[in-house]
Amino acid sequence: MDEFTKREIDYLNEQRLGRLATVGPENQPHAVPVGFRYDTETNTIQVGGRNLTETKKFRDAERNPRVAFVVDDLASVDPWVVHGVEIRGRAETHHDGGERFGPGFGEAWIQITPERVVSWGIDDDVDERSSRQSE
Repeated sequence: MDEFTKREIDYLNEQRLGRLATVGPENQPHAVPVGFRYDTETNTIQVGGRNLTETKKFRDAERNPRVAFVVDDLASVDPWVVHGVEIRGRAETHHDGGERFGPGFGEAWIQITPERVVSWGIDDDVDERSSRQSE
């Protein structure tokens, strides 16, 4: 997968919350707000939380690594201006090293490697949509 664009990275670094979608054991989707960070060294999204190993999202990601992650915001309602990045990819769960997120976060974390990135309203043209997929 190509790296995120500079503007996508800037946008992701400005945000603190995203929504992680996982699939449960009975193929039911589950989407929840999560804290995250973009990691420049691995070009991945890293999700942290408190007591993460005890959550459905962590258990789902361990069973089925196919996930989607969305970060978006509403910049204006008049005119209507929305910004966002959607990432589809593979999750890898980790049981230690979560201190990278700061105080209040537990040891466990999830790393998402992008396979498809879709963004909108990130560049100067608010109607522009960008989509890239790994081969």
